[in-house]
Amino acid sequence: MGKVLGKLAYQPVGLVLGMTAGAVAGLVFKQVWKRVGGDGDAPDATDEDRGWGEILVAAALQGAIFAVVKAAVDRGGAIGVRRVTGRWPA
Repeated sequence: MGKVLGKLAYQPVGLVLGMTAGAVAGLVFKQVWKRVGGDGDAPDATDEDRGWGEILVAAALQGAIFAVVKAAVDRGGAIGVRRVTGRWPA
């Protein structure tokens, strides 16, 4: 399988993995925020009753969780593709 064909074959896998990573990251963030934030819902940037600090901490935490989950899922997907095809999907 050529490099271009390998990339094309990985695109649908990467798309599904990316959507899954986003959903998992959202669930993880909600659970973490319940413990860190003290209440059930994370603040929205436009939430008038929340301060800058709480909003920025929530955004940073959400971004960090999303990045870690996405990297782990993408790496796992690439390893899976290599096991099936024998080539790294680069």
